[in-house]
Amino acid sequence: MKPTNLASAVFVPSLFAPLAASAQAMAKGAVKKVDVAGAKITMTSGPIKNLDMEDDNMTTVFRVEDPAMRKQVKPGDKVQFETEKASAGFTIAKLQRAK
Repeated sequence: MKPTNLASAVFVPSLFAPLAASAQAMAKGAVKKVDVAGAKITMTSGPIKNLDMEDDNMTTVFRVEDPAMRKQVKPGDKVQFETEKASAGFTIAKLQRAK
């Protein structure tokens, strides 16, 4: 029997750990309102695990610092997004239309 290289067995799965964490951080939702001037987007969504929000069908107002992000979506768009808790409240860090 050929010896197993334990270092490579441990290293390879660790390459995919950031991808798995990122996939878990993405939440799915639908845009309800975009307030370009107020730098906010209102969305309904499912659970947002990284904010410990486990309810389905939540409506939440998020701050969106990046003006380009606020302009890329409109009410009714289905999206995937990443959030973070900032001193100003819940903020969208990444936003993309759902495929």
